Amino acid sequence: MENILFYSAIILLAIAAGILAWLGLKAFGKFWEEYQTTFSESTTNSLGDMFMYVDPQRLFLLNIFSIVIFSVFAWLLSHNWIIVIAVALGMLALPWWIYKAIRKRRFKKFEQQLPEALLAIASSLQSGASLPMAFESLVTEQPQPLNQEFELLMRQTRIGVDMETGLSNMEKRLPIPDFIVIVSAIKISREVGGNLIEVMETLAQTLRRKATMEGKIESLTSQGRLQGKVMTGLPILLGVVLMQIEPEAMSKLFTTPIGWGTLAIIVVMEFLGYMTIQKITSIDV
Repeated sequence: MENILFYSAIILLAIAAGILAWLGLKAFGKFWEEYQTTFSESTTNSLGDMFMYVDPQRLFLLNIFSIVIFSVFAWLLSHNWIIVIAVALGMLALPWWIYKAIRKRRFKKFEQQLPEALLAIASSLQSGASLPMAFESLVTEQPQPLNQEFELLMRQTRIGVDMETGLSNMEKRLPIPDFIVIVSAIKISREVGGNLIEVMETLAQTLRRKATMEGKIESLTSQGRLQGKVMTGLPILLGVVLMQIEPEAMSKLFTTPIGWGTLAIIVVMEFLGYMTIQKITSIDV
């Protein structure tokens, strides 16, 4: 009788473990499918806005490959699951960081090209050209990314999209305050009239003076930003050095609840300190 109960319990446990494993695999498969779909859609839309056409499936596989490889390396070097999870989460968020950096650099380059573009528009209008013709000249004369954006605008107008709608779409792709002001000036000029040539020249001069002032502020605050990066990286560097010198003592940070709490406080304080320094040294003009 006891043997029957024992084997029955084993069978029930095996069935329960199988059900749990099946539910876990099903949940993981659903998460995998949703993550792959979200990653592909966001990658296509985000890179498409920057005129970068890459196979999203290939980027997804590259992201998964990097997560696995770096997680394995983290385990081989540290033999600690906390570090492995942190590395995996970091690699999971890496595509978003890269996209944000590329997008920021593209916006900055576009903003730097705006004064020359405004003067080119004013020159074309002064010579008797219409506004669409002035935009066409930007496509052939200006470098990327400005000519890409105006080329897309002109393509939209050729297939029947009116100029105001095309400018609004362009404004959504490029939410830059200076460009929003320019689009508003063009729309107002087209609706109520006015000297658009003078407006373009005035805006170009204003943007140039603003760029000069921003350059001076950036040079004056560069030391503070560097100090923020050094002070943020210094505790991490000291932690790595101490792990090499006293691995047994430092291992308690990763193997005990008190150590985990200490690491959590360190990470939070590091993040708050870095963000505070960045906030102090970031001055909007």
